[in-house]
Amino acid sequence: MHTEVDLFADGACLGNPGPGGWGNLLRVRTSAGLQEKESSGSEPDTTNNRMELMAVIQGLESLTRPCAVRLVCDSQYVLKGLTEWLPGWKRKGWKKADGHPVMNADLWKRLDEAAKPHRIKAEWVKGHAGHPENERVDRLANTAAHAVKA
Repeated sequence: MHTEVDLFADGACLGNPGPGGWGNLLRVRTSAGLQEKESSGSEPDTTNNRMELMAVIQGLESLTRPCAVRLVCDSQYVLKGLTEWLPGWKRKGWKKADGHPVMNADLWKRLDEAAKPHRIKAEWVKGHAGHPENERVDRLANTAAHAVKA
């Protein structure tokens, strides 16, 4: 039986490109109850989409065994890429339908690898709309972005 994990993830960028940060919250259901772990990080010169991807990648890479993951984030880019676009990009050698290279292919490849051991159910939430965990990871991402800017 797979361990059930909720992964809440968000990215932020001060300017696009500019200093960026990512944040995530892993919530694991165990026989002892819920366990939570927050993570965040930053890059001095990046984009919002890269930080959105990093939030998910870092969360998945921190899991030590295959899990049933409910991925909750406000990025249509990440969710559509993961659930719709990725198979076609891989078939086309990391090219989009128009023949141009996939942007952020380095991170998409890393996300693809990180996702392989897990059963992932993706769920979109509207950003900045009061969703408690989304607001929490948004604060983590923004704090990280501001820290790298300082």
